[in-house]
Amino acid sequence: MEDGAAIWRIARDSEVLDLNSSYSYLLWCRDFAATSVVARDENGDAIAFVTGYIRPDRPQTLVVWQVAVDEAHRGKGLAATLLDALTTRVTADQGLVSVETTITPDNTASDRLFTSYALRHDVGLEREVLFDGELFPEETHLPEVLYRIGPFHA
Repeated sequence: MEDGAAIWRIARDSEVLDLNSSYSYLLWCRDFAATSVVARDENGDAIAFVTGYIRPDRPQTLVVWQVAVDEAHRGKGLAATLLDALTTRVTADQGLVSVETTITPDNTASDRLFTSYALRHDVGLEREVLFDGELFPEETHLPEVLYRIGPFHA
């Protein structure tokens, strides 16, 4: 739970993620720790994270909510390493058939991360708009495109 404040700061400083309340990150670290992962530097400080949850109606689907790496640690493949580690752990704990995430069309870093993930794991990747931009209460929000990755080979 103590990672909640640190990952909130990393998300805020990313300047690309939709920032949730600090309270939500504290709850996330409590309630979804089994489907999330945090990387630490040599001093034990959080430097990157991947948060996720299991879809209630699809118990073998991991939804990746957010991925962020502290600016000083970007460009080293840390996000890919964390994503691989998380999906390996979830597969071992409860099995995994697919991974889902949503990405806005302007987020090229996330597009590259999840496209390369699918290639690395030799699984399919389908994209479709999940939420049109006009569904969001903010004045402007790009559509959220659903990336459905899988099925994973048994």
